[in-house]
Parts: sequence; structure tokens; C-alpha cells
Amino acid sequence: IYEIEAELQHALQSHRRIIIQAPTGSGKSTQVPQMLLRHGLLDQGQVVVLQPRRLPARMLAKRVAEEVGCALGEAVGYQIRFENHTNESTRIRYVTEGILLRQLISDPHLNGVRALVFDEFHERHLYGDITLSRALALQEQHRPDLILIVMSATLDTGPLQQYLGDAKHLTSEGRMYPVTTRYLAQSPGERQPVWETAADELATAIRQGEEGDALVFMPGSYEINRTIQALSSRRETSGFALLPLHGELTTQAQDAAVSRQSRRKIVVSTNVAETSLTIDGIRMVVDSGLARVPNYDPRRGINTLLIEKISRASADQRAGRAGRTAPGLCLRLWTEREHQQRPLHELPEIKRLDLAEVLLTLKAAGLHDARTFRWFDPPETPSLDRALLLLRDLGAIDSDE
Repeated sequence: IYEIEAELQHALQSHRRIIIQAPTGSGKSTQVPQMLLRHGLLDQGQVVVLQPRRLPARMLAKRVAEEVGCALGEAVGYQIRFENHTNESTRIRYVTEGILLRQLISDPHLNGVRALVFDEFHERHLYGDITLSRALALQEQHRPDLILIVMSATLDTGPLQQYLGDAKHLTSEGRMYPVTTRYLAQSPGERQPVWETAADELATAIRQGEEGDALVFMPGSYEINRTIQALSSRRETSGFALLPLHGELTTQAQDAAVSRQSRRKIVVSTNVAETSLTIDGIRMVVDSGLARVPNYDPRRGINTLLIEKISRASADQRAGRAGRTAPGLCLRLWTEREHQQRPLHELPEIKRLDLAEVLLTLKAAGLHDARTFRWFDPPETPSLDRALLLLRDLGAIDSDE
């Protein structure tokens, strides 16, 4: 990411909206905030970096604090639900998206904040979309000095450029080592569980002489635990450290998964390791091709997590984890034909989630008509109507709203 440092510094002299496109593992999540601080672009203010997930927010803050040379919670800190490791001197603050949206409600002018960095925007989380819209309105109406930076590895930047208007687009090519991708010869179907297939394929790769640590992607903690059980029974992985990684683990267990070990390791993770987090030493990736994705369940009338096949863009993100420090290998547990049938990108959350909660939050911020809101991707009219009807029935909003 350093190759665009001078260009970024120059661009911010005439632009307050920047799009940065850089590949997975290029260092944008940790280095761009430090660039803003190092070149005096924050004045005496703070840069807030939005992360889609809590685990990367904490780990990125920890990494940047180490690089800056301060204790976590001082010059560099993080704030997620139920945790606030910041103080009055914090200059770089990593937060989850809902935290910043609520700050915008309580402090509409974001006093003390000089820059907002929307990281991994291609994931298109609902609160990320909403917060970007609110930030644009704030910049235009009250804070022309506010710097807005949107970063992504795989996002189609055309619509984003149109949405942001006068934005400078910077691109970093990165320096990825080549990653060899292998598919299954035939679909495993229902013959055996995905964790057994993952263990078999990884054991075969190790037996064939593949080097380095491995990262296995599974959709949830249950599948992670079953994968670790399957790997522990394979002779080829008997000398490896087998480590889970997901958001329900303790801080110590999460740190152990990303830190260096005295022996080779296999990290079995949810999609928290797909973006933002870079685990040193990974040379092999085993991708189940699955993730737990939030969707609206019309039968129960709630949002729920369902296991779904990931998109080709997400698969590319995962494969890139194997090529950070040396040539790598990605084993995909589906066929090449099936890969071509997968969608190019995930459907944005605004197209698949119930909107009642976010509409209530926007109304608390003073928005009267959701249809006039500056949506990046406008939601379907039936989704808006359903959410408003629910809020009226609950008595959360007036009947005439």
C-alpha cells in the first residue's frame, strides 16, 4: 500500500472523498490510518476506521498499536459492542459500523473526528451503507473538512464513484505471490460431511510436500470443531497445532490463532479471516465455499443466519490469503463447473435483511421519510413497507409515519 502514500497525500490537498482499491493483504487496513496521522492530515483530530466485524476491529487496533509503539487504548484503540478501549488521546480508533452510526445520532457533527475510513466496503453491510450516506450528508452540510475514504479489494468501483461524486480513485496493485487453485474432480454431494472432505484434501496436500501453515474456512463454530476433530485423526497433521478462530472465542484463543507458533499450524476459521486479518505463515487455504449469511426469513418474520455458498469474489478473497509471503495453494471443495455457476458478488444486506431496526435508528436520527434517504442501493418498496408496518404495529413510530 506504500506505493500510493504520496499520491494519497497529494489527493487530499484538493479532495475530501477518496476511493482506495487495493488487494487483500496489501496493508490498507493498518497503514492508511497511519499515513493520515504521519502526514499531519488529521490536524488534532481522530481517524475512525469502520470494520464490518468485531474481531478484525480489535486485532487491527492491537497490530497498529504495536507498530505505533503505544499501549492499546492510548493513541490507538478500538470500540465495539460492550467494549471501549479508547481515551481522550486516541488518534486512530477502530470501530464496528453500528458504533459510528449511534455516535452520529448522539453527536451529529462528529466533533473531534477528522476522517472516516470505510474498510472492506465490498462486503456491503447494511450499517456500512447507512453510515456512509449519513457521512456524505454531514460533509456537504456542516463538515466540509471531513475526510471520507472508502476502501475495498473486490468492489466494482463504478457505481461507488458515481455515488460519491467528486472522489479521487487510487489503485494499489499489491505484490501477491502466485496461488495455485485446485478444484474437486467431482462434487462430493452428500457422501461425506464437508469437514471430512477438508481434512482429506489437506492431508493429501501435506503428504505431497506442501509447506507452511494452513487456513481452513468453515461456516461456523460447529463445523470448525468437527474439522479440528477430523484433522486430529489424520496422521499427516499429527504434528500441527490445530487452532479455531471465530468471534465466540476468548481474546486469548483468538490471539493464539493469528500469532506465530513454534510448530506448523492449521487455523480453522469462519469468514472473519477472509478480509482485514492477515495471518503470517499461511501457504495453504482449504475453502469449504460456505458461510453463514444473515437473511430475512418471511415465515418467522425475523433475520436469521443460513449457511449459503459464497460468491466468486469471496472465494478470491479467501484464496489470496495463501499468497502473502510465498507462492501458495488454494483447495476449493467444489468443482470448477460449480464455481462458474456461483454469483460474482454477494447480494448487499439491504436487499436481503429486514429493515425495521435500521429504519427505527434513522428515525431516531431525524429522518422522516425513508424513501427520500440517500441510499447507495435503494431497498425494494415491499421491504420498506413491511418494516414500516411492523414498527407501527409495535407502536415504535406514529401511525401516520
